[in-house]
Amino acid sequence: MNTQILNNPGELFLGSDVATAQAQGARRFGSAAKAVRFAMEQAAPVSLHGAMLKIGAEVFGPAQIRQLHAQLKQ
Repeated sequence: MNTQILNNPGELFLGSDVATAQAQGARRFGSAAKAVRFAMEQAAPVSLHGAMLKIGAEVFGPAQIRQLHAQLKQ
């Protein structure tokens, strides 16, 4: 997965399911990398069940957010 996209601003939706995440709205981050770190290192684990990360027109789900975090740690 291309991690250069993580330099772009991102919107992170967190919730126990997708509907809850969307209803709660997005947290905006200056870089998607910061959003990924927040999701994986600070947010409640249950909130990742419905997590979505929007970077421009691309949308990433919980599994992809975990993959991005693993790549950031390398």
